[in-house]
Amino acid sequence: MSDRLPVFPLSTVLFPGLVLPLHIFEERYRALVRDLVALSADDPHEFGVVTLRHGSEVPPDPGDGPVPAVPPIRTEDLYEVGCTAELRHVTELPDGRFDIMTVGRRRFTVLSIEQGSEPYLTARVRWLTDADETDEAAHILAPRVLAAFRSYLELLRPNSEVLDQVPDDPTVLSHLVAATAQLTVEERQLLLATPDTASRLRTELRLLNRESGLLARVRAVPVPLSDLARPASPN
Repeated sequence: MSDRLPVFPLSTVLFPGLVLPLHIFEERYRALVRDLVALSADDPHEFGVVTLRHGSEVPPDPGDGPVPAVPPIRTEDLYEVGCTAELRHVTELPDGRFDIMTVGRRRFTVLSIEQGSEPYLTARVRWLTDADETDEAAHILAPRVLAAFRSYLELLRPNSEVLDQVPDDPTVLSHLVAATAQLTVEERQLLLATPDTASRLRTELRLLNRESGLLARVRAVPVPLSDLARPASPN
């Protein structure tokens, strides 16, 4: 079974439970916000956030000058797995733009991109769920990942307030680590697409150990940072 979902291609990766604020200035996405606001209380007020493999689907703010034409988005231009953004707060600005606050809700696989009668993009999607939310392996791995995450954050941002807000739930923890660690878009997409919490935590443990080792080397070895550089995440 598949559902049809409005989608918003972005250069960022959204995870369930994570907050995503957006400034909406394009008319087609203003229409999307208006359509979502008009839904009844029983309907899901959400749209899909899917990550572009290259470029940016959203043109520059027209206030910055002429806006170049944006080519149509094809299914192959997007990563396969995305996450819905649930509309939590909407502020309409005097010129018709919107500032919105959304929260990641549920993961999906993009089956095909569709352009219907709406001005914004839609897609046929299949919903994904974490199959092992109560799996023993995830609960065993969670304390190890949490310890590695704390060590990583202490190296990255000493005395960070994030250390006081780390959840105990394995699935929530796995999404927070994926969204917070300094990873590439490809690595974040890998984690978003991972089918179960235990596998996601295992991958994160490896990535956190790698990142902590890199940070420790940067602090301990007086070499140019360019010698230790790797592709940076645009997020």
